[in-house]
Amino acid sequence: MATGDRATPRLAGKVAFVTGAARGQGRAHAVRLAQEGADVIACDICAPFATTGYPASTPDDLEETARLVAKEGRRVVARPADVREFPALSDLLADGVAELGRLDIVVANAGIDSSNLAWEISEEQWDEVQGVNLKGVWLTAKAAIPILIGQGSGGSIIMTSSTAGRKGLPFKAHYSAAKHGVLGLCRTLAAELGEYQIRVNVIAPAGVATQMVTDPRLHELIDSKAETLGPIFMNSIERPMMQPEDISVGVAFLASDDSRHMTGSELVMDLGNTAR
Repeated sequence: MATGDRATPRLAGKVAFVTGAARGQGRAHAVRLAQEGADVIACDICAPFATTGYPASTPDDLEETARLVAKEGRRVVARPADVREFPALSDLLADGVAELGRLDIVVANAGIDSSNLAWEISEEQWDEVQGVNLKGVWLTAKAAIPILIGQGSGGSIIMTSSTAGRKGLPFKAHYSAAKHGVLGLCRTLAAELGEYQIRVNVIAPAGVATQMVTDPRLHELIDSKAETLGPIFMNSIERPMMQPEDISVGVAFLASDDSRHMTGSELVMDLGNTAR
C-alpha cells in the first residue's frame, strides 16, 4: 500500500535499524521505512571484501542513504560498522537509541556474495560469505534483542534470505548454506521471542538489480552450464530481475502491524522462482 493511502504513516513514531544500508536493498529499505514514518539507524561496512567480485560500498554511499532518509523528514543515525563485529553493532545501536529514543524494527539485510563450483570455493570465500550472511544476521539480532525486550513493547525483526535459502542454487554453496541458516535462525528466534511480542520473519527475494549481480564469475559459470543448470535460475513470471524498491514493499509490511499475526514465516518475493 502506498504511503499516501494512509492519513497517518503506519510506522510513525518507530525507529528502524537497517544493516547493509549504503546502497541496494538496504538503502531502499531505509528510505521506504522513512517514507512510512520511521526514523532510521543505518550501517554498512563501507570497505572492500577480499573475495567478492564487484565494487564495494563506500562512506559516500552511506552518506547518500542518510541524505535520502533525511529528505523524507526523518531523523537518521548512520555510520560504518561491520556486522561481523559485535562491539561495533552494540555501540552503534546504543548511540542510535540514545539519539532517536527507542528501537522497534530491525532489518538484518547486510549480505555479500561470490560464485564458484562448490568444490572450488576457497576457505576464505566460504568464511567471508558465512561471516556476513549468517553470523552477521545473528550478531545483529544479538545486539538488538536485549533492547527490544527491555523496552517491553514488542518489535519486528526482518532477515534477508533468498531463493538460495529455499533451494540449492548452483555456484552458491556458501551463500545457499548461509541463507538456509538464516531461515533456521529466524524460526528459532520466533519461538524464543514470542512471549515478548517480538516477531521474527524472513523475506526471500529472487534476483534483485544490485551490485551483487554484476559479479563476472557468476555469469561465466551460468554461461558454461546453461544447458544443464540454466533453467534453475528461471522465474515463472517472465521478468528477469526485480528492483530493490520492490523488496522494500515487503519489508515495510513485515515491519508494520499489518503483519502482526506473522512470525517465523517467509515472505517469498521471487517471481515464482521456487514455485516449481
